Amino acid sequence: MIIMDLKVDNMYGFKNFHMNMSYPKRIVDSTIDGEFLEERPNFRYKKLNIIMGTNATGKTSLGKVLIAFTNYFQDGLYGRFINIISNEQRKASLVVDFVTDDNRLYRFSFNANPKSEEKYTERDINIKIRYVDINKKDNYETCAAKLDKNPETQCITYDEIYTDGWYFTYPSDTYRKTYEILENDEKYIKILKAVLQTLDPSIQDVVKLQEIDNAYAVKWDSCSAIIKDGKISEGSVLSSGTKEGLDISYIIASLYSNKHDFYYCDEVFSYVNSDIEKACLSIMIDKLTNRKQLFFTTHNTEILDMQLPKHTFSFLKKDVNDVDNPVKCINASEYLKRGTDSLKNAVENDLFCTAPDLDKIYNLSEL
Repeated sequence: MIIMDLKVDNMYGFKNFHMNMSYPKRIVDSTIDGEFLEERPNFRYKKLNIIMGTNATGKTSLGKVLIAFTNYFQDGLYGRFINIISNEQRKASLVVDFVTDDNRLYRFSFNANPKSEEKYTERDINIKIRYVDINKKDNYETCAAKLDKNPETQCITYDEIYTDGWYFTYPSDTYRKTYEILENDEKYIKILKAVLQTLDPSIQDVVKLQEIDNAYAVKWDSCSAIIKDGKISEGSVLSSGTKEGLDISYIIASLYSNKHDFYYCDEVFSYVNSDIEKACLSIMIDKLTNRKQLFFTTHNTEILDMQLPKHTFSFLKKDVNDVDNPVKCINASEYLKRGTDSLKNAVENDLFCTAPDLDKIYNLSEL
């Protein structure tokens, strides 16, 4: 599944929020290969979406909106959407344009009227999925225009749409978090060992336990930790960063094995060294083959030095004074048009006006 366009209103902290994942001009010698549909070279999409922003700007909430959207295709239940509506006394909507393995642009639309009774009822909710075929010379904009102009385009139900799955992961520094593993993938144990030993060089070995199903052991010189069914043994000596290595390993291994086609990786590298984060991200980018897409949130400004296309970067900004649109998505490529423009300099000079207001912190010196 490739997310092409996202509009959210009255869900979490989003009002009239818009984020687009197409880009207008193909880049020669791009560091990310194949950012277009096979046999549809004009239909360009951002394979990698790096989302930056200060705390509480909506990076995690954005992922949760997309979780609700993707999980809808498992059962068709609308309850997950009404659970994230902010104000039940006003309308709420979610519109997502997306592409799967077929050459169609789908538009998912969820609309909720203000709650008419104590609980939402089916008459308050309208969900529709429409689509148009993507012709060989079409780009995203021409296909989206067809959907805009003709609201009666062909409809389809959620269970008629096939995807290769999705994976969302969030940071955690507790052993209670459950991690995904690839039990029968021969590359998984090699990737897990390489990642964990990079994060903690004192780890001597990582082995699969033959006598216990779905279990691995992380071994040091004088102790070990067991990972069983994705849970780390209580009292484990794994550091917070090393624990996140389990999520990192799964993402890399699943990219190698083509297990999913959509990933949302939310600040999983918060406890990880910057150089390790950049190295892991480069491996993930290399494995974004075919119709895969990665959303990657981070606070690490060193990522800006990775020579990635400018359209890769989006910045979330919260403006508490804007009641109608408090969270905005700023696309770096809309500001930096020339190939010589420095994204790092733009961020350091706060070109996008996304730096946090530190006045309240500094005013503490006057207490």
